[in-house]
Amino acid sequence: MNSPSMQPVALGQSALQVSPICLGTMTFGEQVGEAEAFAIMDRALERGVDFFDTAEMYAVPARAETCGATETIIGRWFAQRPGARAKVVLATKVAGPSRGMPWVREGKGMTAADIAASCEGSLRRLGTDVIDLYQIHWPERNVPAFGQLYYDPAKESSQTGIHEQLEALGRLVREGKVRHIGLSNETPWGVHEFVRLAEQHGLPRVASVQNAYCLLNRSWENGMDESCHRLGVSLLAYSPLAFGLLTGKFDVHAPTDPAAPQAARIARYESVRKQRWGRPEALAAARRYSALAREHGLTPTQLALAFCYTKWQVASTIIGVTSVAQLDEDLNAWGTQLSPELLSAIDAIRWEVRDPAQ
Repeated sequence: MNSPSMQPVALGQSALQVSPICLGTMTFGEQVGEAEAFAIMDRALERGVDFFDTAEMYAVPARAETCGATETIIGRWFAQRPGARAKVVLATKVAGPSRGMPWVREGKGMTAADIAASCEGSLRRLGTDVIDLYQIHWPERNVPAFGQLYYDPAKESSQTGIHEQLEALGRLVREGKVRHIGLSNETPWGVHEFVRLAEQHGLPRVASVQNAYCLLNRSWENGMDESCHRLGVSLLAYSPLAFGLLTGKFDVHAPTDPAAPQAARIARYESVRKQRWGRPEALAAARRYSALAREHGLTPTQLALAFCYTKWQVASTIIGVTSVAQLDEDLNAWGTQLSPELLSAIDAIRWEVRDPAQ
């Protein structure tokens, strides 16, 4: 089954035009071997997905042994597919401060030299001369992220100000190594400050912010949506299926149950279950959305993806898959419309459970 045609969308105020579905690649090199990764990328491009996202720290879950593996696989795919690089809008990310991963970044900061060195490493692994969208993976300063709920000023440890970060990114743009820049896991203040300083000093303006957004985490709608709409910055929504919770595969057996699908990331990796997606409240909410989907003649996956695909807040939805079959299922959900009654029912559940995977 072919999904309806996907019209390209603009990212922020940049010149980038991308497909409204983006192929996330963080499974490549850990759950997904090179041959399957090649097949997934071939199929994505064949079906009109021309926007690929990766990061220097991938594969995930993060390990020293697989750091950079995903970019390397993509680079080999480009090398074996003449002309493919010109067809793909390529996004990658520079890691922020270490967060317990010294093999990615040493120390508490993310200096201008770190940004330059990381870009060079990504270019080399990807086998390309330029990155279309270069994003800061998480803020250099202390922010509540990856499941942390509250900002604590006592934990501030910033070493490199936003102006200096922008200047480093600006040098990469001037050198022709990066076309446009973006952010990830950001806050309203952070987006405003990046835009303010860019406009004040004639530095590159962020085109997009890549944040979690799904039925279990709609925190984007608590201020980020207005900020980014008014500033002309686009949302790249990641984890639309909440690490598999919203596919229905855990509706009977919890991820820790031996009877659950053991190939799934949240079942396979304890480090993933310790994050926001592993909360009991998140699983309970996911089961309610699964039941709602079935009541309306949809699969849980269709409901979760259509929610992101049709929201005005979302420019492009990042889907991560481990097989061509999963990719096709996700792409086939494109064009699914949710009735006003169904959207009201979704909001009613959220009113009760709020954002359990925030």
